[in-house]
Amino acid sequence: MSKLKKLLLASLLISILSIIVLLIFTVDTNTIDAIKEVKYEYIVAAAALHVLSYIIWGMRTKFMCQALGYSISTLKSVEIITSSTLVAAITPSSAGGEPLRIHLLHRSEIPLGRATAVVIGERLMDAILLLSIVPFSLFIFRDMLSNYQLDAVLIVAEILVISVFALIVYGMWKPEQAKRPIYFIVTRIAHLFGKKTESALCPILARVDVELDHFHDSIWMFLTEGRKGLLYGAACTILFWVVEYSILPVILMGLGQNPSIIVVFAAQVLLSIIMAVPATPGASGIAEFGAMSLFSVYVTSSILGITVITWRALTFYMNIFVGSFVSIKILKDTDMISKLLGD
Repeated sequence: MSKLKKLLLASLLISILSIIVLLIFTVDTNTIDAIKEVKYEYIVAAAALHVLSYIIWGMRTKFMCQALGYSISTLKSVEIITSSTLVAAITPSSAGGEPLRIHLLHRSEIPLGRATAVVIGERLMDAILLLSIVPFSLFIFRDMLSNYQLDAVLIVAEILVISVFALIVYGMWKPEQAKRPIYFIVTRIAHLFGKKTESALCPILARVDVELDHFHDSIWMFLTEGRKGLLYGAACTILFWVVEYSILPVILMGLGQNPSIIVVFAAQVLLSIIMAVPATPGASGIAEFGAMSLFSVYVTSSILGITVITWRALTFYMNIFVGSFVSIKILKDTDMISKLLGD
């Protein structure tokens, strides 16, 4: 568990230090007054929205599994996705959550290739939706963004997301071609560690070969007889992000603000792209300072710090708390988490 603890500590430490710096530059006498006048029912409502997003996400996973001919209850599906939020919150680009969800789906008697197709399919739908909205978000912010460094981060993040998306689509379309670079990379790495490592990798490469074929077959199943489930999954994807992006406007209303929903949503789309850059565990630091830059367009400086803190508490710290509780108390998957993190 040492690596899990280190990642968690690093993620929390970077986030807390970023928040302290943020507060130093934003807190003034008006901040104290704003805190005294907070409408806490709105904060509770924002937390409830995040809980609702868990349920919607779980329903999406359920529909995607049903599309491939495998039944899983909504409760079990929600347990699986909430369990993965801990690892997602402490790994760059939330990448650690996917392997854990694949494992838990596989443990629920769904073949590994099919489970991989479900999880990657969800990620693809998220990517397609967000990438299609980014141009509109940039259009809305074209006269508001004057930070050239932020522009550069946005461009890098967009290129990264598009590149990963293109590689996945290529692998989905031509699995045989996708196997070649995987074999090349694995064998090159194995060569550095000697012949024993090379021979040990043979069964692993054979398993990768089989699972890539399963993944390819599953994707095509989604596009043929599983289209109904895929349609439900796409609808859940849209609803999920609408609910997630509604958390911030509710927080702002609780702080006595009357934000433009379109502008707030556009800022969060851009922030999601920035947070996709695999730079820090859980995008800690990147999320806080990125939010400060984007939210400052429509949030006054005196409440900017507490806005970012509240938003981060509900969308990051809450994930750590819920994910830890579900993993340890319900699913007891801390050992599997450690293995996935390479401990």
